[in-house]
Amino acid sequence: MTQDVPMDSDDGRGETIDFGTRFANSETFRTLFREGMALVEETASYLDGPGRAESRGLSRSASLIYATESMRLTTRLMQLASWLLLQRAVNEGEMTQAQAGAEKSKVRIESPKSERSGPGWDEVPEMLRSLVERSQRLQDRIRRLDEAIFSDDRPDAEVAPNPVGEQLGLLTRAFGSDD
Repeated sequence: MTQDVPMDSDDGRGETIDFGTRFANSETFRTLFREGMALVEETASYLDGPGRAESRGLSRSASLIYATESMRLTTRLMQLASWLLLQRAVNEGEMTQAQAGAEKSKVRIESPKSERSGPGWDEVPEMLRSLVERSQRLQDRIRRLDEAIFSDDRPDAEVAPNPVGEQLGLLTRAFGSDD
């Protein structure tokens, strides 16, 4: 998903724009951050209030689904919030992208998808089903952004042509090494 586009510059050298990093520093990211945090708050309010009351009247199978899905939902949102907070820290200069990458290894963006069928699923309150669906859409968006930012095919400074290294390589090949 990372796309690097050569751009002309005043000195005639091509520069690349890393769309993943640029997106992470954009208003679109800030909107995604606000949406993610709002979903965390909305979910917490629902599960602590109306959701608790709604879960009391469910059948045994629906109650089991409710408990399972609410735990998955909470875990998913905490992982996504952690990722968003890491990226915001990078955007605000509190940590480098490399530091965030190291910390990100502790964050699981992938989580089990919810089975939206089977006995009892239709009894699960509509609000919980909506929160699960919205959290999975948020997860998909963040996963795509994560791939764009942390993809291995991004250009690195070490991969860029090094004229001195190239000349040393030519000299070594021309004169051989005495190793």
